[in-house]
Amino acid sequence: MALSDLLYPDNPKRKQELINLHQELLDCMSTNFHATNELVGVLNKHLGCTITPIEMRESSTVKENCEIIIQVMSEIQHQVQKIDSDMKEKLEPVLYQKLYDIKEPELEKIAIAQRVFSIILGEATSTAAMVAIKLLGSNFLTLTVSKLIGLLAAIGASVLGGVSITIIGLGLEMILHAILGAVERSQLLTAVRSYEKHLAEFKAASEKYQCAIHEVTSLVRQQVQ
Repeated sequence: MALSDLLYPDNPKRKQELINLHQELLDCMSTNFHATNELVGVLNKHLGCTITPIEMRESSTVKENCEIIIQVMSEIQHQVQKIDSDMKEKLEPVLYQKLYDIKEPELEKIAIAQRVFSIILGEATSTAAMVAIKLLGSNFLTLTVSKLIGLLAAIGASVLGGVSITIIGLGLEMILHAILGAVERSQLLTAVRSYEKHLAEFKAASEKYQCAIHEVTSLVRQQVQ
């Protein structure tokens, strides 16, 4: 009897569930890698950052790929925090407060930010200031990235975290063999259901993350046209 038949004797459809779950995760992660690299390109080009672009490693596990994207997201967080610190250090308190005042016209905020970047970078475009204002004035740092980092860490620590991202091509039997060391057979279905919950939250957070990046990159494209 096949291992999958032993684990799922009454529901053949469940044989495909695990494969579909794994593939959904990989597709979502791949999109996040692409979106992250878009933002990295903007930060490097316009704000003088030196963040290294990332790529999914097919020979690595889900957890290892989660760690790759967590690392660069943390670096993005650090850079945004540094922008905020530079603004606070080089601006008068009144001007600094204007950057976060929702009633303040955005063009005025961009002009204030451009002054600071002219000092930091020696020369600064309105595009650089616009990107900075967009990042500082949104929930990007405090909510979107932080939420996604937490979910990536949870997925990496879950039952499928140790599975290679390429094992999908080897079929269900190999996936089950890969994860049986992590849980007892009686716990497998519960673990998979928990993983589904993580994935649903991850997909929702990923959409917000990708939208936040799209807002920034769209503004940059409009600016340079």
